[in-house]
Amino acid sequence: MDTNIKYPRRLFVRKILRAGIALAFKVLATIQKVDEENIPDGGPLLVVGNHFHFLDPLLMIYAAPWPLEFVGGAKLPNAPSSVHFLQRLFGVIPTNRGGQSRGTLRMAESVLKQKGVIGIFPEGGSWATVLRPARPGTAFLAWRTNALILPVGIDGTVGFFDKVRRGERVKITLKFGKPYGPLNLDGATKPGRDELDEIGHLMMRKIAELIPPERRGFYSDDPAVREAARGTEIYPWASVSEL
Repeated sequence: MDTNIKYPRRLFVRKILRAGIALAFKVLATIQKVDEENIPDGGPLLVVGNHFHFLDPLLMIYAAPWPLEFVGGAKLPNAPSSVHFLQRLFGVIPTNRGGQSRGTLRMAESVLKQKGVIGIFPEGGSWATVLRPARPGTAFLAWRTNALILPVGIDGTVGFFDKVRRGERVKITLKFGKPYGPLNLDGATKPGRDELDEIGHLMMRKIAELIPPERRGFYSDDPAVREAARGTEIYPWASVSEL
């Protein structure tokens, strides 16, 4: 597998896809972008957000002002077949829950070395509707590449199609936090697991600030919200390796 990605790529196809996504959201939803002044002009940049619904990647593509590469699961157990088709057409950098992800890491690194922009959901899936800890692969990518990190809070996708069926216009908010990083300032050659965990927790705490309090789950300041989210932090694919 060739892990050297030319950035940007698939510009024509992605332009058509983005136009179709924008049209669909224009018909079905009202989207508010908050604190857009925090968006950097370009990369190297990691755009990280909460992942509560299979529509979240489409929203990130919709909101991106620069050519965006995306890291996503090679298999999407919670998404319909149409999303699988769009993923292949877009050319998502795949990460395989059933195997190693060294190729994924090298592809993502090649994009960032070209001052590219990568979107990724640190939680690694949308099996819950409250915030959960980041997977270590996202933290490792941030540490290894020293890219800036832009946190994004996505609110309004939960129950999207139920609202559409009731004839409601869905209200969605995309809130952009302040970019931060780089993380590996001392030039260390290998991070420890504790360091990766702390990088991941920092990432998710910054995302938590951008979403409603009741969605903050594992990262809520409210003990009752954390207790209600107990168990959602368990990764469904913990026995396999993925980015």
